[in-house]
Amino acid sequence: MAEAKKTKTRAEIDAKDKWDLSKMYNSDDLWEKDFEGLKQEAPKLKEYAGKLGEADLLLEYLTLNEKISRRAEKLFIYAHLKYDEDTSNTKYQGLKDRIDTYLSELRGYQAFFVPEILALPEGTIEKALEENEKLKLYDFMLKDILKAKPHTLSKAEEELLAKVSDCLDAPDNIYSILTNADMTFPVIKDEEGNDVELTEVNYGSFIKSKDRKVREAAFKALFNTYGKYKNTFAVSLTSSIKNFIFDSKVRKYNSALESSLKPNDIPVEVYHNAIDTINKNLSVLHRYVDIKKKLLGLDEIHMYDLYAPLIEIEKQHIEFDEAVEIVKEGLKPLGEEYLSIFDEGVNSGWIDKYENKGKRGGAYSWGSYDTMPYVLLNYNYELNDVSTLAHEMGHSIHSYYSRKNQPYIYADYTLFCAEVASTTNEALLIHHLIDKETDEKKKLYLINQELEQIRTTVFRQLMFAEFELIAHESIEEGKPLTADELCSIWHDLNVKYFGPSMVVDEEIDMEWARIPHFYSDFYVYQYATGYAAASSFARAILENGEEAVEKYKGFLKAGGSDYPINILKKAGVDMTTPKPLEDTIKRFSELLDMMENHR
Repeated sequence: MAEAKKTKTRAEIDAKDKWDLSKMYNSDDLWEKDFEGLKQEAPKLKEYAGKLGEADLLLEYLTLNEKISRRAEKLFIYAHLKYDEDTSNTKYQGLKDRIDTYLSELRGYQAFFVPEILALPEGTIEKALEENEKLKLYDFMLKDILKAKPHTLSKAEEELLAKVSDCLDAPDNIYSILTNADMTFPVIKDEEGNDVELTEVNYGSFIKSKDRKVREAAFKALFNTYGKYKNTFAVSLTSSIKNFIFDSKVRKYNSALESSLKPNDIPVEVYHNAIDTINKNLSVLHRYVDIKKKLLGLDEIHMYDLYAPLIEIEKQHIEFDEAVEIVKEGLKPLGEEYLSIFDEGVNSGWIDKYENKGKRGGAYSWGSYDTMPYVLLNYNYELNDVSTLAHEMGHSIHSYYSRKNQPYIYADYTLFCAEVASTTNEALLIHHLIDKETDEKKKLYLINQELEQIRTTVFRQLMFAEFELIAHESIEEGKPLTADELCSIWHDLNVKYFGPSMVVDEEIDMEWARIPHFYSDFYVYQYATGYAAASSFARAILENGEEAVEKYKGFLKAGGSDYPINILKKAGVDMTTPKPLEDTIKRFSELLDMMENHR
């Protein structure tokens, strides 16, 4: 029998396939020296407490804080990247733990800054900005802090809230321990008829099984198990929502939704418009369900058929260098400059390509203002890995442009914008792959891939967002929500979203209990808005060429220099209108047309 292929150790990976962290620190000794320097310098920040009302001292503090923060970030990133290369390496476990612990101490030195700015007499900051020309750089940042003044409590009240924050996190912690540690699922039969214990992890492959009996068994076993704990789940979720509503009321917001969106200057209309727009266009999702039902040859389509594979193609083996060429071909519409930065990333040590023993799983883009925007991959030669390369390089090139064009304080972009550049890359890549594919079967496979991405990222996440809104508004109006009421809301939403052809099985009524994001209030809608913005950018780039590319690069260069809605608007994507979502829905319809024409 052939020997099982072993995962390489870190030492066995070629240097050309690893990221180059020597550009941060050429040795661990230099890291240690820098860490000592940080520990010497950081306590100086405390000396500025109580002095920020003077323009010159405010500038001194901001200048010193930047110097210290940049040093701390570089130390932090290096330790974490070295740890992620091989999580079993105790040396880098130690480095990571030491800098993590120290950063808590550093945050303590900086903690006085925001409360002190907010406590300054009216007009102090405006006067300081006039007195010292160099403070002008901080205008947006300081005024953004001041905007929170009406929602900031007294020092004693803020301290009290901070002390109970651990208690207020209880619903999330209870949910996490119940789903990850205490819940177990029944044994079901796999495609070969073997007994297999169902888990949250293997459920993902069972629900995509070609065998309908396996899909149905996994679906019923999973949701019936959730159903056994439905009252506990209802109490933990509604308690979490009540905590959030309590915080929003104490901070004098008009609603929980406003308290979530206002800090980033996102109008509540953006949230409402997204739900309204998707509701007006649900007929295209109903059409998708009809087409899927026909292609699967079913008399009835059930909720457990949604992830069933429509088309299967032979597994492709794509070498990394080939993946680079495929991605570059797909990103050609972004122009020479963008592609040359992509090449620089590939050739100058941004990317850690392959799996090795102990390496952290998954993929990410990460770096700091003074480092390269590194990319961790676990490249496995499949089409999905090609897409991941495009996605993570989208993040990294966004960071590259942002850091090149913005000062340190505005180089980071908000969560609302974070997934836009990565998803734009993916959209351009799949558009290119579909257009050039001549094999009918592969073309259908790719069309279905993009359809599923839009269905799960836009339609599904906005259904989640609608559920969140109903739940929050009900509790704000003083209506208690029981498990049965939550199930009923969820059931009705599924009926509305999936349309008359779908059999909405009663088991799905418990699905709300399976979504951990509901414990981070009003978070999920950003998946849909991010995708919609990316879809709008991709369409504009493909239709309008260079003019659209320049606007898009303006978005990449803007970092966090303005509020996300303004940054996107300047680049031609107005999230306060239905257009970005309508562009995505238009693409969904085009893909459905292609699917019908290629059957």
